[in-house]
Amino acid sequence: MDIYLASGNAHKVQEFNTLLATVDPRISSKVRILSAAEVGGMPKVVEDAGSFLGNARKKAVALAELLPPGGWALSDDSGLSVDALKGAPGVESAYYAGPQGDSAANLRKLMAAMAGVDEAHRGANFSCVLCLATKGREPLFFRGRCDGRIAFQAAGKGGFGYDPVFIPDGFAQSFAELGEEQKNKLSHRAKAWSQLSAWLLRIYG
Repeated sequence: MDIYLASGNAHKVQEFNTLLATVDPRISSKVRILSAAEVGGMPKVVEDAGSFLGNARKKAVALAELLPPGGWALSDDSGLSVDALKGAPGVESAYYAGPQGDSAANLRKLMAAMAGVDEAHRGANFSCVLCLATKGREPLFFRGRCDGRIAFQAAGKGGFGYDPVFIPDGFAQSFAELGEEQKNKLSHRAKAWSQLSAWLLRIYG
């Protein structure tokens, strides 16, 4: 089964292949996760659905139209929602500081918005919706969420995006400090992937 990732983000391709390596060999030996670059690149999609699920659907369906017979498109729409900011940045997480999608600028804007917010009100969560689509079938959805809080300052060099300031519940370190192996046990994406893996196991198990 060939799954093409509906993203131009090379880091996501790497992250999903790392996740694939952790699943039952009955799955990992029969599934390949490939970049959209293999079929000419991810088509332009306006992510204006207003929800993680809606945006994920748009991306997966758009890429599925370009795939060879039997190919599946996998999209990931995810983001950070902060309680004190009434759920922002939410679906705008990648473009919080502007359309250029500058991760460093997004992080600076978030920390400026959280300046002065006390420990008790720094709750946040990462949410992820995975959408798996192929021609002629209704898309499938898998969801994951990781609760935590926003740190007072960035720490760690791992991960990407908001990872240096997100501390998952039960830990004192940020995602960026915990490292990829630990993050892949806790993250919103890992939890959504666990659901997708269970679906794959029903096929190949």
